[in-house]
Amino acid sequence: MKIRIYGNSVRFRLSKSEVGKLEEEGYLEETTDFGTAQLSYALQKSGGDELKARFEDNKITLDIPVKLLTGWAANNTVGFEGNMPLGNGGSLYMLIEKDFKCLDNVAEDQSDNYDNPKTC
Repeated sequence: MKIRIYGNSVRFRLSKSEVGKLEEEGYLEETTDFGTAQLSYALQKSGGDELKARFEDNKITLDIPVKLLTGWAANNTVGFEGNMPLGNGGSLYMLIEKDFKCLDNVAEDQSDNYDNPKTC
């Protein structure tokens, strides 16, 4: 699972096996160790109707409605997005999507990523 944070937006990209695990088990979590502290980020099935995020105890958790995840591993839906209103009048943009193989040559292992539609 990859996470990208930019301003008031957070984006999660998942490999094939991660999408399958999230759909089946309902939870994924990764941790980045900074030595004296850790940052965790998680995706979790929820009974709600919209994407929601929270940040507690150095962990970002994105709650995803069950209805969005059902069948996601087998269908062509790339991902889901939403805007969560914040108390200060702003909003947090959230995006969760399938991770595609890069078109450029990269050093990272992409064997579990989805085929890029631009190459099909």
